[in-house]
Amino acid sequence: MSTAALDARRPVAAPARPLTPRRPRGTATGRFLTVLAWAAGLLFFAPVAWMVLTSFKQESQAASNPPTFFFTPTLEQYASIIGSSGAGSYLLNSVLATGISTLLVLVLAVPAAYAVSIRPIKRTQDVLFFFISTKMLPVVAVIMPIYVIAGQIRMLDNILTLIVLYTAMNLPIAVWMMRSFFLEVPGEVLEAASIDGASLLRTMRTVLLPMVAPGIAATALICVIFAWNEFFFALNLTAANAATVPIFLMSTMTSEGLFLARLSAASVLASLPVVLAGWIAQKQLVRGLSMGAVK
Repeated sequence: MSTAALDARRPVAAPARPLTPRRPRGTATGRFLTVLAWAAGLLFFAPVAWMVLTSFKQESQAASNPPTFFFTPTLEQYASIIGSSGAGSYLLNSVLATGISTLLVLVLAVPAAYAVSIRPIKRTQDVLFFFISTKMLPVVAVIMPIYVIAGQIRMLDNILTLIVLYTAMNLPIAVWMMRSFFLEVPGEVLEAASIDGASLLRTMRTVLLPMVAPGIAATALICVIFAWNEFFFALNLTAANAATVPIFLMSTMTSEGLFLARLSAASVLASLPVVLAGWIAQKQLVRGLSMGAVK
């Protein structure tokens, strides 16, 4: 019998099935941690949800005991906050103090972080420790000399005073954050730019800043959050001309009558700018906070 006939009589093997990766089954511990994480997230979000819910109530419903869960929503509190006299000036002061101070922080922190990360000197660690040590002193311990100095130079109740203080408050954190981002830039990239004859300013503008742009966005958002929510300096150093949004929130609390629904509506409106800024910059924020996480 020929070889061809033998080959024809042999059974044809079925084609091999492609191997598909099997998803690992979650263990009991993994499922428990997932449920625990969701429970913790919902627990932390519950006060925020309750604040939003209360902002749509009448004052009598907001102060009822037991709490009122079923009610007819109303925008009366929001209309009262938006239509109140002086609300625009509080918002403008917060926008100016937050925006200008954040811009100043970035202008100062970027070259400082470049110096301590890419061009370090002998005492770089001492400089970094000095930066972060300024955050160890409680604010209440320095408010009195700041108040006296601001009064002597006639800078009380002035938005420029808040801009300077917010810049000094956020600058150490910004330098430390930007330093970690600059350390992730490969040294070969800077060497290639130097070989090509690029100056320091051109290297910063065309090489470094585009590479650390997510880190800059993350740093800016952190500074915006800290400056927008700052209360202690604004409470003690401002009165009527430079008061910010946190002071406006405090003014909604009165000793006469109910104020919970109005305060909740004002808090929701005060939180919206920061929430919107985080939502707009969420992609850059995630990339910036995760730089260097995976090697």
